[in-house]
Amino acid sequence: MQPRIVRREVPGIDVDWPAHIHAVLRRVFTARGIISPDEIDHRLAGLLPPTFASMDRACDILEAAIRDDARMVIVGDFDCDGATGTAVAVRGLRLLGARNVRYAVPNRMRHGYGLSPAIVEELLPRKPDVLVTVDNGIAAHAGVAAAKAHGMRVIVTDHHLPGSTLPAADAIVNPCVSGDQFPSKALAGVGVVFYVLLALRTRMRESGQFAVGKEPDLSVLLDLVALGTVADLVPLDRNNRILVEAGLKRIRAGRACVGIAALLACGKRDAKRAVASDLGFVAGPRLNAAGRLEDMTLGIECLLTDDTARAFALAERLSAINAERRELQDGMTAQAQAFVAEWISSRGDGALPHGVVLFDPGWHQGVVGLVASRLKETLHRPVFACALADPHSAEIKASGRSIPGFHLRDALAEIDARHPGLIPRFGGHAMAAGLSLDRADLDAFSAAFDAVARARLAPEMLEAVMLTDGELDAGDFTLDLAHQLRYAGPWGQAFPEPVFEGEFAVESWKVVGERHLKLMLRQPGCSELLDAIAFGAYAGEPPASRLRAVYALDVNEWNGRQSLQMLVLHLQPCD
Repeated sequence: MQPRIVRREVPGIDVDWPAHIHAVLRRVFTARGIISPDEIDHRLAGLLPPTFASMDRACDILEAAIRDDARMVIVGDFDCDGATGTAVAVRGLRLLGARNVRYAVPNRMRHGYGLSPAIVEELLPRKPDVLVTVDNGIAAHAGVAAAKAHGMRVIVTDHHLPGSTLPAADAIVNPCVSGDQFPSKALAGVGVVFYVLLALRTRMRESGQFAVGKEPDLSVLLDLVALGTVADLVPLDRNNRILVEAGLKRIRAGRACVGIAALLACGKRDAKRAVASDLGFVAGPRLNAAGRLEDMTLGIECLLTDDTARAFALAERLSAINAERRELQDGMTAQAQAFVAEWISSRGDGALPHGVVLFDPGWHQGVVGLVASRLKETLHRPVFACALADPHSAEIKASGRSIPGFHLRDALAEIDARHPGLIPRFGGHAMAAGLSLDRADLDAFSAAFDAVARARLAPEMLEAVMLTDGELDAGDFTLDLAHQLRYAGPWGQAFPEPVFEGEFAVESWKVVGERHLKLMLRQPGCSELLDAIAFGAYAGEPPASRLRAVYALDVNEWNGRQSLQMLVLHLQPCD
């Protein structure tokens, strides 16, 4: 089924734009809710101050730990946000004078998610005085209790939505805790721990702990903050855009940590031209692959090392794991699509559930979230993909992805309220969530999830829609505008990269790389030909002579020469 192409609404407001901002960019920004040029000022001076609840208490503990040379352990997470956040915490605390800080990260298969009693037990030989969670901990009641029982002080830094009760940590820094005054609730876990370091540095400065001119420069961590923020798909509100743009500037200036430089190089991306999508589609997946299939220690070590040769060796290992992940994901996705096709053919009405739950005992639990994401895109409805916790277990691990307008974690909370005990553990965000489940309860959960989805999803919400920024005039197809669009972001979640639509005549076409269409297009009434590429668009038939296209303006670089190229995202014949 073809998606419905819809132009974003552009509010009729009068914005006093500076003269240098292109008219197309003005339209793009206004359609994304920008009502003042100040909102696209991404200088670090515009960062929100660290007005978190419990920040003072967290700084009390950390300042004392540094002063007393206490043993600190950072407990991270096995995704890119957790890995970058762990690296930020370790590097940042060392910059601030900590001499005894180490880290631990759960193994997805052995420990499960977050600060658990099992992780605490494994840490006992290190005799930690202080545990600091990064990107986890807000639901770790048992893990926090275990750590406290062994005399450890616990600081939770997290950004996930809390449950009805909070763990008994010594301090909880999380913008999503009820009553927290920090204005932005969109920070990733790496952003939260970066703010803890900023507040701790202020505390130490005010108490006279830095010699004149010797205050640590925490901006050296911003490339890591940018990577984790983009990879975790948190909304890029202005505060997050400031963090991401500052990190990208470091990367483009050649001042990234050697691990990020190596990850980009292994992905054949030019760090000097890096944009947010390079972090989200090249560096991030390579780090995530380690946590999905092996051990995120590989990824964290890549981000912590200052040895270029070691960083490249680790990045190459991560790239190999990522290739394995892609192959595994493709196979599981094909199975999932076959399940869906079988479901449709077996029903008289051909209808799918509003909330889809898929399971195969042979699936890998580290990849089910990616399968759910792929199916969510093709089915345009919320999807959970499920795998066994291990081959001999009756426990199922499920990972879900949602569509706009359906809050996935809230849906799980509603199921939990209606069916107490059905879901032993769950957590997440609006668009992504995870849970544990007994295999015997899978059918009951599937029915409950579909019932909640049916109640919350209007029919039009299940329709695939492509939002565009309208049409471009002939004079807008310039390399200069393509450059402006590329670097005007950073673009990402909730601040999407500009895409446009239009009708074009196909003057010529050829197939490249078996499945990609290389096109020469022409706007009606114009003589100029436009170079275009549509990846994965060739299905064995020639394109129609007249096409409706959704596309982005792209900068194509070949043999040192740059040229304008249309990056076609969707094609359909004109009526």
